[in-house]
Amino acid sequence: MPTRTARTAWNGTLQEGSGQVELSSSKIGTYEVSFPKRAADEAGGTTSPEELIAAAHSSCYAMALSNEIGKAGGTPTALEVTAEVTLGQKDGASAITGIALTVRGEVEGLDADAFQTAAQAAKVGCPVSKALAGTEITLDASLD
Repeated sequence: MPTRTARTAWNGTLQEGSGQVELSSSKIGTYEVSFPKRAADEAGGTTSPEELIAAAHSSCYAMALSNEIGKAGGTPTALEVTAEVTLGQKDGASAITGIALTVRGEVEGLDADAFQTAAQAAKVGCPVSKALAGTEITLDASLD
């Protein structure tokens, strides 16, 4: 399996500095990052580690769920996955305090219970979920 790479160039202090994160492997873009905007309610045109983790988790989970549905004998028609990654405080330091996964699916061949079983298996089996095992991950899954 391949290794993927991202690179960040940072200038200045935490509060006054800023940087650019480059998705090096795919070469699809370079994005602005800044700590004040990371900690603010509005991102103001910048991304953050939490948003990038949310993107990684939602896409990985969608792939894992698609696989679990197939293993259960169903066919996924459409899956919409949202990951909300929260930056907060833990033990007096900044920390990712939780991740909320929400999935709505259109699936052929599975009832609601079988979909729930597949959704939970995907949450446990998703490689990004495993990498983030030290963080509480919740799941809200239902069929449309």
